[in-house]
Amino acid sequence: MLNSLITSQTRIKLLLRFFLNPENRGYLRQLAGEFGESTNSIRVELNKLSEAKILTSSKEGRNKIYQANTRHPLFNDIRSIVLKSTGIDKVVSNILNKLGDVQLAFIRGDYAVGKDSGLIDLVIVGDSINLNEVERVRRKTENLIKRKISVLTLTVEEYRKLKENFSKEPRLILLGKSINEECINYG
Repeated sequence: MLNSLITSQTRIKLLLRFFLNPENRGYLRQLAGEFGESTNSIRVELNKLSEAKILTSSKEGRNKIYQANTRHPLFNDIRSIVLKSTGIDKVVSNILNKLGDVQLAFIRGDYAVGKDSGLIDLVIVGDSINLNEVERVRRKTENLIKRKISVLTLTVEEYRKLKENFSKEPRLILLGKSINEECINYG
């Protein structure tokens, strides 16, 4: 979807990187290495996005650190387009909203750091989740978004035992109702 709106593949990668998870930050050489592109092509796009105030930048030591500008008037619109282009909006509406008592749901792995790898790694926490329904809706959603979805379901007690491990890796919280998590609800 983004390919038909934006012709620069580098710009698309940057938008995914910074708008899938607005907490993501990055600097020129890191992004060039991550994307496998020249620093010049990354610099050109970072400059354009910064001039448009879509990205903000700050100095940390010798590096200029970039991040999504969450105060930009189009932030929510750009983020919505990015989420829709990756299918994460469908994951939320099709899976999470149909499962009942979900206490916490988050994405980890590539999508949590803003990489569209084609595999959405979803963790769902709740005590009365119907696993047959999870599987049925997962398959249906994969067909809609043309991406694979890996789902890990945990009870609240199982999550509490593993919480420290999950907190060490980047994650994008989709829904949090309890378990001492910040409540973020896409809907």
